[in-house]
Amino acid sequence: MEKHWRRRLLAAAAAWLITAACTVTAFADGELIPVGETVGIQIKMEGVLVAGVTDVQTQSGAACPAREAGLQAGDVIVAIGGRTVHDAADLLVAVESMDGGPAQLSVKRDGQLRTVEVTPAREAGGGLRLGLWLRDGVTGIGTVTYIDPDTGAFGALGHGVNDLETGVLLPVADGSVCLARIVDVKRGAAGVPGELAGSFDGGDVVGCINTNTSCGIFGVMSGSLGALRPAIPVGAPGDVVKGPATILACVAGREIREYDVEISRTGMVSGGGRDLMVHVTDPELLQRTGGIVQGMSGSPIIQNGKLVGAVTHVCVIAFMPTGDYCFMGIFG
Repeated sequence: MEKHWRRRLLAAAAAWLITAACTVTAFADGELIPVGETVGIQIKMEGVLVAGVTDVQTQSGAACPAREAGLQAGDVIVAIGGRTVHDAADLLVAVESMDGGPAQLSVKRDGQLRTVEVTPAREAGGGLRLGLWLRDGVTGIGTVTYIDPDTGAFGALGHGVNDLETGVLLPVADGSVCLARIVDVKRGAAGVPGELAGSFDGGDVVGCINTNTSCGIFGVMSGSLGALRPAIPVGAPGDVVKGPATILACVAGREIREYDVEISRTGMVSGGGRDLMVHVTDPELLQRTGGIVQGMSGSPIIQNGKLVGAVTHVCVIAFMPTGDYCFMGIFG
């Protein structure tokens, strides 16, 4: 059965602010297949993310063991009592089995592993609780930027998958990409980001996700995605100039189209790459979406026959005329 997911599930922490994102590719003297196809993305986390803490209603009043122990939103719980935590159910079962005694949690915070001792509280209904809101995965849609024709390696999104509430970059245990189709478009307007809505079957897997970084998600394709499009050279930082370019995007069904854009700004960033800002000039894309909308992150940017970057963030500016949207990309 198909499921419908909104792009906001995979939004970056500030997806519509004017902020730079990382390069999607940096293949010196290489060639990659630019894709531009929308896919369903399923990510299973490594451990469970603490999305928030909450009170437990006990017979003697409200208590929050997690808060008292110093746990906070953004922490990732990877083990309890030395046992690996694969999902939220693992943690809940382990807590119930401890008969109210203290639990030793292995927690990652800011890249550092620490041990936190927390004693669960018994809620009025009888169950043992730590007072945590937990998240162990995320699902949504996004756009594949490129595929390496030799290895099948791919990059997508152009920015990391972050938890919406905490802004934490989600650690990936495993994940998959699935064939998808666009079923609806919420057009952008001045000051308001638009959005693509996609539909996909979680069993129609065409690739696996290995890593989630601030530069995007990466993995290996096992299906035929991008097979009909030829590989093109990867542009170096000095190859990009202000002026006409194109993006590949899917905004209806599974149809990938090339749309005209204008690169209006380039600039150096740390690491030797450049950021760039473009605005949409293609009348058809403006008519369909109003410009760049959420869900198009990862759409490849092509100039003078070279892959020079990817859509990363929608830039929503209140005084912009309707239909004229900017976004940033980075090329390496």
